[in-house]
Amino acid sequence: MQSLPTDQLLTIDRQHVWHPYAAMPNPLPIFPVKSAQGVYIELEGGRTLVDGMSSWWTCIHGYNHPRLNQAARDQIDCMSHVMFGGLTHQPAVQLAQRLVELTPEPLQQVFFCDSGSVSVEVAMKMAIQYWYNLGKPEKHRFLTVRGGYHGDTFDAMSVCDPVNGMHHLFSKVLRQQYFADIPQIPFWGLWDDSDIISFEQLLAENHGQIAAAIFEPVVQGAGGMRFYSPDYVRRARELCDQYGVLLILDEIATGFGRTGQLFACEHAKIFPDILCIGKAMSGGFMSLAATLTTPHISQVFSQGEAGVFMHGPTFMANPLACAVALENLAILDSYDWQAKIQTIEAQLKQELAPCRASSLVKDVRVLGAIGVVELHEPVDMAVIQPQVVEHGVWLRPFGKLIYTMPPYIIEPAELSCITQAIVELTR
Repeated sequence: MQSLPTDQLLTIDRQHVWHPYAAMPNPLPIFPVKSAQGVYIELEGGRTLVDGMSSWWTCIHGYNHPRLNQAARDQIDCMSHVMFGGLTHQPAVQLAQRLVELTPEPLQQVFFCDSGSVSVEVAMKMAIQYWYNLGKPEKHRFLTVRGGYHGDTFDAMSVCDPVNGMHHLFSKVLRQQYFADIPQIPFWGLWDDSDIISFEQLLAENHGQIAAAIFEPVVQGAGGMRFYSPDYVRRARELCDQYGVLLILDEIATGFGRTGQLFACEHAKIFPDILCIGKAMSGGFMSLAATLTTPHISQVFSQGEAGVFMHGPTFMANPLACAVALENLAILDSYDWQAKIQTIEAQLKQELAPCRASSLVKDVRVLGAIGVVELHEPVDMAVIQPQVVEHGVWLRPFGKLIYTMPPYIIEPAELSCITQAIVELTR
């Protein structure tokens, strides 16, 4: 492939390429990437940025990792893709086995998906069809909490925050769900059952219509980067059991170590009936996600009207993605990632603390390898994005948040580049 001159590349991009959360024509600045290595992104023209986003939380081991590259090469030489209907293959079977080993024990069945949003769609369809198979088709709605984010596809949008989320303009065409109040007790706070009264009341009054509760455990991601008490997750599990409602946990952003535990639900010492995972699973190499469930759920499907689960993505269990994901998990296994996350957490706490002195800043919070500075007012992306790049780092602020979720392999000096940039941006 012949490279285009930078000016020509940007001109064509502005004319024809529709970027995420952008308009056409796109008024926001775009920065062309030439290559990426480790924690560094090299732009066309030679400028190098320290990546503070792990490419939307996926590249936990950085870019161009030799082991991931080699796993991809080896698999390409065998086959890059084959349909999964009626066929199977080594990468998918071995990856499923590894995911079962890593996730809480009751989760035994793995349904591979194309992306995190699709994983949520699958989980919601799975819950609805489960109750349909049991002769309870009226249980087809969902309980969630305000402030959440679960993706951009239609059913996923229906359980995102209905007012302050990114999808409120679709509210009249989305299925109406039940929304409990945002958990208020922080991750480190003293638990009080009053924090979950709204959730409990909605279950008590509507459990006959609710197929499942769905939320992000401990960390609300793109809906506001809030950290809340693990006791909320624990109590929600108890209440779902009490009222005969399934529990779906969305760990697409939090899974694979980001919060300091391999999965965020481990902070609460509970397990869901259905678990959604993605993002970091393939190390940012290719899009891949999965929805896991228990034998209690899966064994009901053969007895229903359809006799099967009615979902089957074309690229389900893509061998190339599965092979890379398997190697990515092997890399995670090869070092003390928990110690690394603790080191990142300690440094983020220390080096972001000065932001608290700024009149622009409402809150500073850190959990695991997640550092968040919340402002009083929303950022102006057209202004702040070039400023971020001028500081030699890559961050993607949104709303009132400037935050970082760096690759796990980041060194202290590299992380300091990110934290110093955030401090400067909030002065």
